[in-house]
Amino acid sequence: MKNHSALSQYLVISALGEDRSGMANDLAFHILENGGNIVNSRMTLLHNHFAMIILVSGPWNALAKLESHLPSLAQTLGLDIISKRTDQHPDSQPHLPYLVEIIAVDQTGLVYRVTEFFSSRKINITNMDTLLSAAAHTGTPLFSMNILVQIPTNMHIAQLREEFMDFCDLQNIDGLLEPQKN
Repeated sequence: MKNHSALSQYLVISALGEDRSGMANDLAFHILENGGNIVNSRMTLLHNHFAMIILVSGPWNALAKLESHLPSLAQTLGLDIISKRTDQHPDSQPHLPYLVEIIAVDQTGLVYRVTEFFSSRKINITNMDTLLSAAAHTGTPLFSMNILVQIPTNMHIAQLREEFMDFCDLQNIDGLLEPQKN
């Protein structure tokens, strides 16, 4: 296991392309082969497209080598690849990690309204997954959303929870706001 020292630098890689077996393995191999280490990643299949976002760490020369190989790798694998250097994210203010779960009959604009609820209160969203599926027996389109948020420690949680429940009632959605369990 590599040591993530202060000398490590970071590169975010986003990859999108038609799905095929072994895509994640191919990307992981090329990152390792060029001296990078995957420290965080998200992968998903969206209809027939594979999407992946990866945070890679390594010394500056390994990341430079990887960056120089990305265009040929994109062509070889049939992917659209974008990369960007980044720094470690400093925790600017103390926060509490909370999980938000929402289930509702599908409604246009629901993602916007939910994200606006948190954005207007200066609550940072760190992860969000959404899924549209069919309800058992009826086939009604059901929308589910799982979000991780960072609630500032100076925010009154009981008041926020009450505002969130009022918001859910107005939107006709079932929602839950609870501390994230590790």
